[in-house]
Amino acid sequence: MPLYLDVHEVPGATPEDLRKAHEADMAVQGQYGVDYRKYWLNEKCGKVFCLVEAPNAEAAERVHREAHGLTAQKIIEIDPDMVDGFLGGGQIDEAGAALVPGGRERDSGVRCVMFTDIVGSTELAQRLGDDVAMELLSTHDAIVRAAVAEHGGRVVKHTGDGIMAVFISPVQAVKSACKIQAAVEAVVPQDNRPSFQIRIGAAAGEPIERDNDLFGTTVNLAARLCAHAEPGKVLVTTGIADLCIGKGLRFLDAGDAHLKGFDGPINTRAVELLC
Repeated sequence: MPLYLDVHEVPGATPEDLRKAHEADMAVQGQYGVDYRKYWLNEKCGKVFCLVEAPNAEAAERVHREAHGLTAQKIIEIDPDMVDGFLGGGQIDEAGAALVPGGRERDSGVRCVMFTDIVGSTELAQRLGDDVAMELLSTHDAIVRAAVAEHGGRVVKHTGDGIMAVFISPVQAVKSACKIQAAVEAVVPQDNRPSFQIRIGAAAGEPIERDNDLFGTTVNLAARLCAHAEPGKVLVTTGIADLCIGKGLRFLDAGDAHLKGFDGPINTRAVELLC
């Protein structure tokens, strides 16, 4: 059956409210062939995201309507692999709420998306040959994968000359980016493998933001920030910098960036690579 993710705007909702609503869903869902698997609660923003398997979106909504009347503002069909890639498999508590991996803290569903990009990869391949370019890419991949795993992130996919990764914690995403840049800078050039630089960009957001897409706006913004970053630097949104306040990380104002696909300027921060 198709898998859906919906979003509810419920200002002031508490974990107990959501527990009762989920129990009500479970009492009704069987007669419609629906399975509400789990939900993410972002108390700060007053939003709830539900993951549900259902014959169609209408059946999923019917369960909500009959169980408690809290129908979703939007609901989208999603690829199961996308859910695992962005949100992770994750455990749930006895009330059906998603938990942060390895702990008992409730998962808000907000994720930090990070892109890396090897600077001048096409020129390097043309100048040095495909074999050397592949060695550089392998070195990059090993560095990025190790740093992402060390800081609790997940690699979502390769992007040709870079990697896309996702983190629950913006702090860990920034620390991972710093670790990556430090490791790349420490690579010792060899006869057949020159030194190289990478760019990194990161943005944070909710599962469904715009155009009925799972992390669509966040992914696009992170990719644009990566392309906009200076070689050897990490560029993030002001929102990520704000979420890292008091965590021993330092940021510099990088000004407003005019990025393709975004109507207005995006205020950005450059990470001081001293973390």
